Amino acid sequence: MPPTPAAPFRVCVFCGSSDGTRPEYGSTAVALGAAIARRGWGLVYGGAQVGLMGMTADAALRWGGEVIGVIPEGLFRDEVAHPGLTQLLEVDGMLERKARMAELSDAFVSLPGGMGTLDELFEMLTWSQLGLHPRPKPSGLVEVDGFWSDLVAFMDRATKDGFVQRRHRELLLVDDDVERLLDRLAA
Repeated sequence: MPPTPAAPFRVCVFCGSSDGTRPEYGSTAVALGAAIARRGWGLVYGGAQVGLMGMTADAALRWGGEVIGVIPEGLFRDEVAHPGLTQLLEVDGMLERKARMAELSDAFVSLPGGMGTLDELFEMLTWSQLGLHPRPKPSGLVEVDGFWSDLVAFMDRATKDGFVQRRHRELLLVDDDVERLLDRLAA
């Protein structure tokens, strides 16, 4: 596999491979992709051209950003792979995908999505909790129209009831403003 060119800071975005039912989901995905590229940062994501994933990548590319997709073998056959990325890495499966995305990224952001988004979000949080990242890598949620409010309430309840330590709960940043969340992740 050829080496991946270095960017000053890379953000891995987890999100849906569908558009969702609200236009705010798409407009937020576009805003996030554009904001990452305008900062001169790189975007790492799941490699699809569809849904919020494709919208985020397209926006970053329009602003001249580096966009690296990491896609499991077999999804190429379904014609979901984005053809216009800076680099598209094909891996053997979902576990390797998450590991490669984590390796390439300095921070993680989740937009609305389904079970895959939740899986990726919580795996990266767990790796941070356990110290499995070689350096601290923050995670953030972009709150869109209350999408994450029940999940945040769950995290707060799990913390209150002693299942999540306060310092681990604080690994997950939440903000409804893309620029402010990126500032917090970079800090």
